[in-house]
Amino acid sequence: MTKLVNPPTNRHDTVLPLPLEVRADAWAVDAACSGNPGPMEYQAIDLATGARVFHYGPVRGTNNIGEFLAIVHALALCWNGGMHDRIIYSDSYNAILWVTKRKCKTKLERTPQTEQLYQIIQRAENWLQTHNFRNPIIKWETQKWGEIPADFGRK
Repeated sequence: MTKLVNPPTNRHDTVLPLPLEVRADAWAVDAACSGNPGPMEYQAIDLATGARVFHYGPVRGTNNIGEFLAIVHALALCWNGGMHDRIIYSDSYNAILWVTKRKCKTKLERTPQTEQLYQIIQRAENWLQTHNFRNPIIKWETQKWGEIPADFGRK
């Protein structure tokens, strides 16, 4: 893994230490969960400015659900803002696959504790099924690039 410098001297499109392969006119999303299931939250970071775009949680859930919802949340904000070409980076292969299939394939038990989250999942799935988004969703290569900038730093 390459050691990144903040700010990079060879880039003028970001304040973050980004590898050259990573586009700065993009958002990075990530989720964190304490336990599985447990308190889960997710967020997006603008890679050009380093600013938090959104944050949700904590609610009882799983990390995979949070990763899925973070991507859908980013897609919906991009859609509403007319940012149809904005790249979204995620380090979750499962979440990217779920979004591509437009279905959250969680095995989380539906209980009174998780009902609120299940309502949000249903809303996200409905959005995916009714919107023909075209934003590229790119897998963040953690082994090559280090932690995704939206990481909560709890490892």
